[in-house]
Amino acid sequence: MLFRNRFLFLLALAALLAFLSLSLQFWREHLEELGCLTWTKGGSEGPSLSLQPKGGCNQAVWSYKGKQQWKLVLLPVFLILVHLIPVTPVREDGLNPKSRKRIMPDLLTEPPAIDPVYEARVYCNVPTAAERSMEGHAPHYFKLVSVQVLIRHGDRYPLYAIPKTKRPDIDCMLVPSRKPSHPQLEAFVKHMSKGSAAQMDGSLSSLPHFPSHSLCEMGELTQTGVVQHLRNGQLLREIYINKHKLLPSDWTAKQLYLETTGKSRTLQSALALLYTFLPDFDWKKINMRHQWSTIFCSGSCDCPMRNHYLEEEQRRQYSLRVKNNNLENIYVDMAKIVGIPTRQLRASNPIDSLLCYFCHNVSFPCTKAGCIGMEHFKVIKRHQLEDERERQEKKLYFLYALLATHPLLNQTVNRLQRIAEGKKEEVFVLYSAHDVTLSPVLSALGITEARFPRFAARLVFELWQDGKRPKEHFIRILYNGADVTFQTSFCKDHYKRSSKPMCPLEKLVNFVKRDMFLIFNSTNYYDACHRRAL
Repeated sequence: MLFRNRFLFLLALAALLAFLSLSLQFWREHLEELGCLTWTKGGSEGPSLSLQPKGGCNQAVWSYKGKQQWKLVLLPVFLILVHLIPVTPVREDGLNPKSRKRIMPDLLTEPPAIDPVYEARVYCNVPTAAERSMEGHAPHYFKLVSVQVLIRHGDRYPLYAIPKTKRPDIDCMLVPSRKPSHPQLEAFVKHMSKGSAAQMDGSLSSLPHFPSHSLCEMGELTQTGVVQHLRNGQLLREIYINKHKLLPSDWTAKQLYLETTGKSRTLQSALALLYTFLPDFDWKKINMRHQWSTIFCSGSCDCPMRNHYLEEEQRRQYSLRVKNNNLENIYVDMAKIVGIPTRQLRASNPIDSLLCYFCHNVSFPCTKAGCIGMEHFKVIKRHQLEDERERQEKKLYFLYALLATHPLLNQTVNRLQRIAEGKKEEVFVLYSAHDVTLSPVLSALGITEARFPRFAARLVFELWQDGKRPKEHFIRILYNGADVTFQTSFCKDHYKRSSKPMCPLEKLVNFVKRDMFLIFNSTNYYDACHRRAL
């Protein structure tokens, strides 16, 4: 009797194990096919398994119905087995923390393939679906006390034309029925026509508040550019005004600081963002300051060493270009098509114009000798991306960036310090600028993984007060909605020692006031600017 009971027990156990084995095999195969499961065999630490539900994965898994519905019974069993199998975690940098075996390409020795078309689409930043953003995220007991935003102007018409070709036929009139559009575009145009009461510094008063030419002028903001910043302003309003109550409904001019360069595209971009950030704002509360320098150096622009490093960086760019035989052949071919010397074509900076054709889905120009095509565009854009990569490696641009951006960063830090001390300052700051403004700021902060600033790019500095320790203040830095706080050189290691998802304000202060000059063997901005080259 006892023998028979043991036999039945072992038989039942064997059947159960066989059932579990089939269950595991079935769901492993199906989830691998659906891209939900990653399974690595072998190694001294045993198998490594990762279950990663993604977009369409769940839908595909749960679509087994009808005649195949019995298979769903196996899923819970499989999920239980997942937790019983030794799982080796994989870090974001691709290293197995136990075996230290790299399972992702080494970006230093195995650079990923460059896709110039994809990168160009990112650069265009054509408005599509609602954008996801990490702005305004903090523990519930933290209070947002200030936001400072640095933007690049929106999509624009080219600054340069390819000689002997027809200019891109793009309408810069704002037409709400034409895509891309925005629900507030028509109201924006009406409100901009009432802006005579605004205070505009210097030459800003003579600039139009919105684009209005049926054929865009060189460098003019397009409807796409206006819409990009209407969307930026709307997103920031939902986070900072509606959620965090950064500004009261009866806000005053003293709570805003607005500054722009003297180009119509930067002024209009700032006004577009402001309109959806503070809908139907009172023009009498708007005081727009004029910044004559594209690097916002204000009264601290005398810096010989900054100019020295910029010249060295330009020599590096030239050296890389002359080494690229494929690029030179493309320039020669394009010059034959348009009927001009190669040197003249190169000087016209054709990528600027070609990007406009590409971003607006307009055919590249043609002549009797042929057409400029996608292959021409890809080669020039690929070289541009390779140049950006080498720029990060050579560090000349980094040295330039440290000196170029110190005046702006110092102004930012001084304002944040005064706010943290309880002094009344502008709680919302907007700088409307250019790619040559944002790019060195990103480099100086050490955010090396950031892409070159796209149209309507935004860099945000958030200042937070700890509700449990009111004297302590922290910052978050966000680039196009992504949290890059711990990518900065001064705070990249802080998250390892702190549970708070932000950086102490004093780390940014120490970086700007002291650490930026260490590489120059200096202790202040003036000495760093006037020392001899290293």
